[in-house]
Amino acid sequence: MQELSTSKVYSCKAIAKMQNDEGQNMDLYIPRKCSATNRLITSKDHASVQLNVGHLDEFGRYTGQFTTYALCGFIRAQGDADSALDRLWQKKKAEVGQQ
Repeated sequence: MQELSTSKVYSCKAIAKMQNDEGQNMDLYIPRKCSATNRLITSKDHASVQLNVGHLDEFGRYTGQFTTYALCGFIRAQGDADSALDRLWQKKKAEVGQQ
């Protein structure tokens, strides 16, 4: 009769990592947050939008700077995206110094 050989079980756990050119570990996915509600915008929220609002100087010319706002599909579905964006811009406008 043959002897049964003992087998070794090796655990191979592959960890997915992404590195930049300098070799620093980076996150694979960084979710966005809604600017109006602070909800996470998941990868499946196809109704979400991201807007860049340009900054103007005192003569109404674009300065090359902008503020980015992300709005989730929940806010857009309720019809509150316009008022939320207006409220957010009124707060930011005072910081930027626009009229």
